[in-house]
Amino acid sequence: MRKPKITVIGGGTGIPVILKSLRHQHVDITAVVTVADDGGSSGKLRSAMQLTPPGDLRNVLVAMSDMPKFYEELFQYRFNENDGMLAGHPLGNLIIAGVSEMEGSTYNAMQALTQFFHTTGKIYPSSVTPLTLHAVFKDGHEVIGESHISEYDGMIDHVYVTNTYNDDIPTASPKVVEAIMESDMIVLGPGSLFTSILPNLVIPEIRQALVETKAEVAYVCNIMTQSGETEHFTDADHLAVLNRHLGIDVIDTVLVNIEPVPQDYMESNQFDEYLVQVEHDFKGLRNNAKRVISSNFLRLENGGAFHQGELVVEELMDLVRTRYL
Repeated sequence: MRKPKITVIGGGTGIPVILKSLRHQHVDITAVVTVADDGGSSGKLRSAMQLTPPGDLRNVLVAMSDMPKFYEELFQYRFNENDGMLAGHPLGNLIIAGVSEMEGSTYNAMQALTQFFHTTGKIYPSSVTPLTLHAVFKDGHEVIGESHISEYDGMIDHVYVTNTYNDDIPTASPKVVEAIMESDMIVLGPGSLFTSILPNLVIPEIRQALVETKAEVAYVCNIMTQSGETEHFTDADHLAVLNRHLGIDVIDTVLVNIEPVPQDYMESNQFDEYLVQVEHDFKGLRNNAKRVISSNFLRLENGGAFHQGELVVEELMDLVRTRYL
């Protein structure tokens, strides 16, 4: 029987949670990963070598690979802050940067590394060139650069991307549009709405492909609001922002967590980018999506509130089976 084709779009630490569980299913996976990160190790390498930032690609590569535990620890090892020029760089970022230089682009590097690490599925940067994220706030103020967006005190109206090193219109990497058009399901998120998911969707070719695809489009809504991005947002607000950037109501299914995060747990958490749990607006969700799946997807770990990947993937697979089997 043909494997269902599922494309997951996003970045940050969100989509690896889904991909890690999805790779154990009987599916054909493609990951499309943001290239607008300009902070930390990725930002330094991007600036020094003018390459697409490797950090999010590194996390996705680990999530989709069957590499032994030691290889994973090696790939994710981050140099200490007193290590001079290497300080703060994960070894995997340096490897991706080196292979990118060898192969001529980060796109080519990822195709080589997916074979080397026996990755289940394909990994594509959303664009072959680094992109700069622009956030326009409700008051008209514009912030340039992903790493600076949370520093401005205001509500974001919309975001867009430009090519970092030329004035060309941003374009999708090879095979990204093809993957979207041929997919049975597109999964957006979880992840930072304005800085991990939307930087992919506002690339004109990707936006148009999402509008035209016949695939089921599912959005995994964040569990927590995020400082500087989605303060005071309900789950319906997240959905409305996605559809507004896409131009029409594209999202078919929204998955939301309804398990409460213990208040004492969040008061002691180490993730200060989180604010409060996303509130529910089921009427708003139903007005802008065909179906809403609400369940306990919560995983509490290391002071943070994350999605339980296996439970989310179980719901996604039920959707695929219902539609295509």
